[in-house]
Amino acid sequence: MGVSYATERGLLAEDEIGPIERSHFPLLEAESRDGLNELARWLRDRRARARDIIHDRRRARRGKGESRGTGDGASSERGLAAKKQVYARALKRVNARIELLQAEARRALNLARLHAALDRVQSTPAPHPQPGASAHRGMATVPNRKTRRTINPARIGSVSQQGRNAQGRRDARA
Repeated sequence: MGVSYATERGLLAEDEIGPIERSHFPLLEAESRDGLNELARWLRDRRARARDIIHDRRRARRGKGESRGTGDGASSERGLAAKKQVYARALKRVNARIELLQAEARRALNLARLHAALDRVQSTPAPHPQPGASAHRGMATVPNRKTRRTINPARIGSVSQQGRNAQGRRDARA
């Protein structure tokens, strides 16, 4: 569930409200790409700073070390954690907008490359000769070029007759 804008304003200091406002919808779309990158960098720094302060406070509370000058070690980090989440949500919105702009730029670049490739293909002549006769009235018959061996009709059956004659001679001997 989202956090209301009034809740975000209540968690932030006066100088932090402006960048968070820029990360919301109507102002986010009007932001330039360089402005978005700068805003994302600022949000990352603030989120990292809040994360480090929370980490130091927890470490000091466990007795692992002294507080590193970031406030009272015994104080709760609940408000700071909520502030960190405000930064994280704002960063998520800004990153989504940056990715959307990058996707549009990639799409436009790829489309330009495809059009350039299509123009190159269409401008080159066909690499093959004209096909010649076309099949207007159906396929043309292709003559069979194999020579047909013809057998003399007098020789048809002569092999069979020779076999019968040889068998007859063998039978007569016995």
